Amino acid sequence: MKEAVELRNPTDMYYAQPLEDNLFEWHFTVRGPKDTDFEGGIYHGRILLPIDYPMKPPSVILLTPNGRFQLNQKICLSISGHHPESWQPSWSIRTALLALIGFMPTHAAGALGSLEYPPDERRKLAKISHDWVCKECGLCMRNALANEIACSDNADAIEARYLATQISIKGEKEAEKQEATNDQNLFVMGDVSMTGNVVIDSSPVTPETLRHRRSSSQSRGTSITSVRNSLILRRMFFMQNGAIA
Repeated sequence: MKEAVELRNPTDMYYAQPLEDNLFEWHFTVRGPKDTDFEGGIYHGRILLPIDYPMKPPSVILLTPNGRFQLNQKICLSISGHHPESWQPSWSIRTALLALIGFMPTHAAGALGSLEYPPDERRKLAKISHDWVCKECGLCMRNALANEIACSDNADAIEARYLATQISIKGEKEAEKQEATNDQNLFVMGDVSMTGNVVIDSSPVTPETLRHRRSSSQSRGTSITSVRNSLILRRMFFMQNGAIA
């Protein structure tokens, strides 16, 4: 595998290799970014590749206590398996590792698998991370990476910060686009009663109207998908009975 050859020599920032008996599971090690609560820390984890990688993104799991990401849980990054819509096939495991490094000092913002430990606690975890040993692959963090480069503005560090910024922005834009689509669907669908009857509301749509429709939809447990299904079923019923609604 080409990526395994490219990543076989540890750099001062990252290292990753597949398990001997499973090319779809990799173990990786990354260094915490400088001038952050994670400076000096060395963190280990797993990367799970889907069968159709690189068309689909990998899943990333941290194993070393770090105070930013939960352990043994897939991390919700816009470059990971939780957000396949943001992934680009031209990206690689190296891209995912640099993005992870860049994301470490960002705010958790309630994302799946994220933590918000106090800065002092994160710094303590960074110090003791050097003695951590992976029970599965046997790698000790103290010997996992090449000697650290003194300059914090090396090419990998700059790329890591850039990736974190660009991927975060892209994720926010995708969320805004989805919200706009939902608003449009709410406008088209109108209101839906508890019995599934569709009531088309032709009154002017204002922000207050959209908020009301969102609130009403959530309180009834009705999703956009269920509305579409209801319309399809009604149309099929009328077609079978010789008329179209």
